[in-house]
Amino acid sequence: MTIIEAALTILEKGHNAMSAQDVYNQIVKSALYTFHAQNPLAVLRSELRSHSVGIDFPTASKKKYFVYDETNGKFSALQNRDKNCSITKENGDCLYQVRTLYNSYIKDFKSNILIQLKKMNAYDFEIFCMQLIKTYGFSNVSVTQKSRDGGIDGYGRLKVGLAHMKVAFQCKRWDSASVSRKEIDAFRGAIQGEYEQGIFFTTSSFTKDAMKYSIKQGAVPIILIDGNMIVDFMIEKQFGIEHEDLPIYINAIDKIFS
Repeated sequence: MTIIEAALTILEKGHNAMSAQDVYNQIVKSALYTFHAQNPLAVLRSELRSHSVGIDFPTASKKKYFVYDETNGKFSALQNRDKNCSITKENGDCLYQVRTLYNSYIKDFKSNILIQLKKMNAYDFEIFCMQLIKTYGFSNVSVTQKSRDGGIDGYGRLKVGLAHMKVAFQCKRWDSASVSRKEIDAFRGAIQGEYEQGIFFTTSSFTKDAMKYSIKQGAVPIILIDGNMIVDFMIEKQFGIEHEDLPIYINAIDKIFS
């Protein structure tokens, strides 16, 4: 029996919330698990915290077996568990609800940003892409004149070590149709011999063939950036995005006594 299994056995048997000390005492009394650590209570408390929906930290386990009540510092068995003992939506834990709401908000936020990008006119989207790559260190960036673009919407320079790489980009503000290998090959043909790299932006997606042949030996590499990646880049660089810090505080008083 593992420490988690022993703790669950005690908590489910008593049907009452218990402190880490009480859980430890009952495990030892019932001989459910043999601790070999110098500070067994600290080990148990760490396991309980890591697997509790009421406490979270970067290294905490994704599988949750317990609920932590921060008002009394006690643990109880998580009642609504699936077969993998992960959190279910029926769990009433406030912190879980906050995270669920946050994830839903982020999903809707990204979707709305992408919809807005798709509603831009073609030229505005080219300007948008030009400004976006500037945030990644590109210089001398410009969009081409429509009558002279030759399949290239813009170009710029990217410093790589002591040298500069000439880069061209193309922008497809498409709603749903995926960019195929045909568009990628045509773009590569337009920049071959003059540019060292190409960037292909689209608000939609790329076909499997397009992704497979975007990098070819002996040919100019084409970097593919779809709609979801564009939004992620915007968030990463705070480009056209503002944010508000809303800290989430987690009770860790019990950890003082570890």
